[in-house]
Amino acid sequence: MRKNIVAGNWKMNCDLSQTQQLISELKTGLVKEFNCELMIAPSFPFLYQAFNDTLETPIEVVAQNVCEAEKGAYTGEVSIPMLQSVGIKTVIIGHSERRDTYGETDELLASKTKAALDNGLRVIFCCGEHLEQRKSGEHVATVTEQIKKALFNLNKDEMEQVVIAYEPVWAIGTGETASPEQAQDMHAEIRAALRSQFGDEVAQHTSILYGGSVKPANAAEIFTQPDVDGGLVGGASLDAQSFLQIADAF
Repeated sequence: MRKNIVAGNWKMNCDLSQTQQLISELKTGLVKEFNCELMIAPSFPFLYQAFNDTLETPIEVVAQNVCEAEKGAYTGEVSIPMLQSVGIKTVIIGHSERRDTYGETDELLASKTKAALDNGLRVIFCCGEHLEQRKSGEHVATVTEQIKKALFNLNKDEMEQVVIAYEPVWAIGTGETASPEQAQDMHAEIRAALRSQFGDEVAQHTSILYGGSVKPANAAEIFTQPDVDGGLVGGASLDAQSFLQIADAF
């Protein structure tokens, strides 16, 4: 049985006091049980504070990125043991902003994913196409190739610890959103690719999230699609009420 997940990617937003305030507002809003896992990804400097502030709540604090190396001369990077030392158990890998702005390649993302899994972290692996790839009809090939290069070297047990987040890059932070049908079509293609490599059981157990301007107004319609198991939420996750309304869409 795959899990419903709503994860808030805070990106490079919120200083320490703002992080604490947003978490406080989220905790205040936890007046009911949600039919999904709740995750938030604050910036690196505040992960330990966020972890402590969410103890004894259903909110899991996750990291936005990680280095593939364990330690050494990697100025500005954060390692897997560092994340684990402050309570982190899940990491986002391959976000389009890491690919496009910082040039992270499929090969690097495969290395990061394997290192994270080898050391006991769960991975939210991001994939998605640009607008020109969508318009030219290359969107399915683009996304499945990203998945093949990063994940097809894994075994079935490792894949059990991977969540996939499909992000049409043209819909991130633009106010544009893939239609529920477009989201479902791509999620179904992703699940078919997983089935071809790992078999039906793994494919059916893998949660696939939609990421791309998810808002309270569109979450329910997106989440009712049969192959959509939740959302990786950007801007709307910076407002506690909006984020919890999205989670309540389940």
